[in-house]
Amino acid sequence: MTWGVEESLARIAEGDPRLCAFLEVWEDAAPSVEGRELPLYGMPFAVKGRAGLRSYAARKLIAAGAVPVGSTSVPGPGTYWQTWGLGAKGRTLNPYRPDLTPGGSSAGSAVAVAAGMVPLATGSDGAGSVRIPAAWCGVFGLRTTRGLLPSPDRTGLATAGVLGRSAAELEAYLGCAVEGYEAAPRASLPTRAVWSADLGVAAGPELDAEVVGVARRAAERLFGPDGLEEAAGFALRDPKEEWFAMRGGARPGAVAEWNAAQLSELFDGATVLATPVTPFSPHGHEGPGGRFSTALTWAFNVSGHPAVSIPAGFTADGCPVGLQLVAGFGAEAVLVGVAARADGRS
Repeated sequence: MTWGVEESLARIAEGDPRLCAFLEVWEDAAPSVEGRELPLYGMPFAVKGRAGLRSYAARKLIAAGAVPVGSTSVPGPGTYWQTWGLGAKGRTLNPYRPDLTPGGSSAGSAVAVAAGMVPLATGSDGAGSVRIPAAWCGVFGLRTTRGLLPSPDRTGLATAGVLGRSAAELEAYLGCAVEGYEAAPRASLPTRAVWSADLGVAAGPELDAEVVGVARRAAERLFGPDGLEEAAGFALRDPKEEWFAMRGGARPGAVAEWNAAQLSELFDGATVLATPVTPFSPHGHEGPGGRFSTALTWAFNVSGHPAVSIPAGFTADGCPVGLQLVAGFGAEAVLVGVAARADGRS
């Protein structure tokens, strides 16, 4: 059972001056006196950025009875790297480590959920913009299959997403946003997964052994130590240059074709691919240097596959780590079903 709008606004008033998760807070938000039979009646939620209220998913949530209470922070203007946020009251802080970034670009959405201000917030994911902040703030985050929901991004890289305190919020989002959506029966959920620590593209100094270990142990808890199969012979090619070319309007090229073939072959024999969400822990507010936190996420923006970030645990210095699960096109129900197993609700 979630909390109501009034309590959500009180939590925002208490926590946001310190964390700066919001651009705007709609203090007069309240559930309609009508529509008490609606499935999400009275559930508070936040929307990503100033344009978030106009998004397809937000409109669907409102139609299901949920109540938007504010718009969340995104990176400030002119930011080359997109792994932070700028709220109305200042720089958005990671609720676990205020000296470090919460990730981005759905920064405020992740912080608002992690700090208990709202149970659910909308996001969008063009290179990892839902999954990375979900991982670094210790919440659940889902990016949907390309084309499943309307997106203003003509390149196809960015798809609609959601951040929630549990898998139940992800399920509620899909249930009202996706026409004909049905949850996956528990008995049909996979009990095995293919594991790759680096996808073949994040080796060397970018790959933090402690982060990989936390994510690997989380995968073992989900599937059992004997339920993980090493991704022998599976390696993607680094999509960085092609991602930037596509962002500039180019069509997918040879790297995208290679990776698509590798993923097609993998999912012919497996239901779920498991990896860390990021190759390293959250960086400082001054930026990531030459490292790319997107190294393990943006291949799936190029390919269009759905992926979910599940809280995996913490490093010794208190930084949250995310476990990424990827599945075939349109398999959101499988990903959310496995995520529910992770939070003890299935």
